[in-house]
Amino acid sequence: MLAWNLRRVRVAAGVSQERLAADAGVDRAYLGGLERQTENPTVDLLDRVAATLNVPMAELFVQPAEGEAPPQPMRGGRRRR
Repeated sequence: MLAWNLRRVRVAAGVSQERLAADAGVDRAYLGGLERQTENPTVDLLDRVAATLNVPMAELFVQPAEGEAPPQPMRGGRRRR
């Protein structure tokens, strides 16, 4: 659930893993691990990530609707200006 919501909120905000990791003071590989469910974060880390995304920490624990498709990753490559 955490991985699902972290990606959902991050992509909705248009923030890359790299940018979120830098702004939250977390290693990018660790943040990717959170989204792949291979890392276990501390409450302090979740608080920093939620604050960086400007959402309450509870937003990272929202139960997805039944049948809801998983959030898609952001499109790769450079952004158009």
